[in-house]
Amino acid sequence: MKKFAVFGNPIAHSLSPAIHNMFAQLTGEYIDYRIIESELDNFENDVSAFFNEEGVVGCNITAPFKERAYTLCEGSCNAEAKTAQAVNTLHKQGDKLLGYTTDGMGLVADLIRHVGSLENKRVLLLGAGGATRGVVEPLLKSKVASLFITNRTMSKAEAIVNAIGEDNFVAVGQSALDDVQAEIVINCTSASLTGDLPAVSAGAFKQCALAYDMSYGRGETRFMAFAKEHGALATVDGFGMLVEQAAAAFTIWTGKTPDTAEVIKALRPK
Repeated sequence: MKKFAVFGNPIAHSLSPAIHNMFAQLTGEYIDYRIIESELDNFENDVSAFFNEEGVVGCNITAPFKERAYTLCEGSCNAEAKTAQAVNTLHKQGDKLLGYTTDGMGLVADLIRHVGSLENKRVLLLGAGGATRGVVEPLLKSKVASLFITNRTMSKAEAIVNAIGEDNFVAVGQSALDDVQAEIVINCTSASLTGDLPAVSAGAFKQCALAYDMSYGRGETRFMAFAKEHGALATVDGFGMLVEQAAAAFTIWTGKTPDTAEVIKALRPK
């Protein structure tokens, strides 16, 4: 039996066991996936103890431990993890611990599910926190025409742009959002978790085919409602991204690619 877990604090609410157990059923894997709530001062010890167990293959990491997980495998991470300086997936290969950030893979997979190819699309990211850092490179790899980023504190957005150094990745101020003409607008902020609206102008949605909120819950978020009111042709929340980023981790661990559509349908909050 292959053993997995998700580490966090708090973590009892996590859907990860349900998601990965469904993946296992769909792909014929036999797994044990558990929840581990680490004390804030004992995370590294808990991870070490877990990976010393027989049969352990990997684990997921969630708040508030993603940055600390990165330090456990800083020299052996994917590009997304290095940009975000955070890890949400650990994989044991021999004596080596490999780290990944799969959020960007999950976002791109879910966007493609809704709009088809991202090639030559103009995409706008709202926010410049860790969630944004984890998705920039997969979006650029999907061959978008232009990737724009805005933030209330522009220096944070500019820092991400400078770190990546791609010509089609540009920071734009709030006053210029109406001119971006983005076809996809993605809310990477946590504003929806508190019922707030991220910093964005109504004009940002005048050419918008899809407004995507990384947050999810029951019903539409305030961002989704605002986008629809101001011209977005479609809106979607981030539940599909949650499942798709888990699928990316499952593939890293097992080499198998589960069918996510059935899992999204079965587990989406009603």
